[in-house]
Amino acid sequence: MDYDIPPKDAPVRDPDFAKDEEVLWQGRFISMKRRGRWEYASRARGIRAAAIIAIDDGHILLVSQYRMATSCRTLEIPAGLIGDDDGAEGESAVSAAARELEEETGYRADSFEELGYFYSSPGMVSEGFTLLRAHGLTKVGPGGGTESEDITVYRVPLSDLPDFVAHWREAGHGVDVRIAVAMGSGFMGEG
Repeated sequence: MDYDIPPKDAPVRDPDFAKDEEVLWQGRFISMKRRGRWEYASRARGIRAAAIIAIDDGHILLVSQYRMATSCRTLEIPAGLIGDDDGAEGESAVSAAARELEEETGYRADSFEELGYFYSSPGMVSEGFTLLRAHGLTKVGPGGGTESEDITVYRVPLSDLPDFVAHWREAGHGVDVRIAVAMGSGFMGEG
């Protein structure tokens, strides 16, 4: 099939494209920026994220935690920041995924497959994430995150996932868009 995909260096017609980027505010993890008429948030210090699809014996591992930005408990796939600790600036997506999967879910993976780099809300956030698929899972701990996190782990049968998500939403909680992507994609193959 022939697709009309522009090259990476194709001209951009937005009149604000060539304007300088201004940093309006910067914290430890987030920066607010403006370029012309566009305002957006980005991760400070070039920090990126890793998100993990982890399937164990026909079950997907999900986590929930209260998110200040949404003011609700949110259902998510395990994820975390890459290189966010001092001295870890060169951390790889795979290393971060291994660390975050074990911290959040209590599972360790034999290997990770990188599925690509994605943006979750490109109209207002420049942050992207590397999506990884965990293979060969072994339960090694309780999960639940670090001391400063309040993470609950769910091991949901793949066949029940749409119903589980529907009940979660009916209860008034948030759902990360990556779960919808996982439900409707080829990323869900057995482990």
